[in-house]
Amino acid sequence: MDEIGIKQAKKLKQTLKDIHFDIVISSPLLRATHTEYILTNYDNQIITDERLRERSCGTLNGQSLEVTNREEYWNYYSSVNYGINENIQVFFKRVWSFLDELKCKKYDNVLIVAHSGVSKAFSAYFEGIKDGKFLNRGLKNCEVKIYEL
Repeated sequence: MDEIGIKQAKKLKQTLKDIHFDIVISSPLLRATHTEYILTNYDNQIITDERLRERSCGTLNGQSLEVTNREEYWNYYSSVNYGINENIQVFFKRVWSFLDELKCKKYDNVLIVAHSGVSKAFSAYFEGIKDGKFLNRGLKNCEVKIYEL
């Protein structure tokens, strides 16, 4: 996490300071667990769930965004496959299985620390697939969206 990300996380911590979370669950990726540490003041054990990992981009990893049509990459109905990557429908189903399981728990407030792609899958789960275009339906760094299960 860079300096900007740390500042964003500290600002979000202030925004969330008066909210009690029954549990905080993070993606196991380092940038998400680092954000969770900042938000929870290093007091809580990090609980991670593999289903909250970002979408696997396979052979696109480390390449410039220009090698893909990002609109197509984040289109739920697209059949275009850029290299060896995780199909968007498979990715969404992975995230949705996490939400389906969480729905069975008795938590009042849960904080999820994840990634923009995961937030796109959350959007589809709670708001529907609509036209299938998800490029602009994800959250930005340290942005919060509240959903009710």
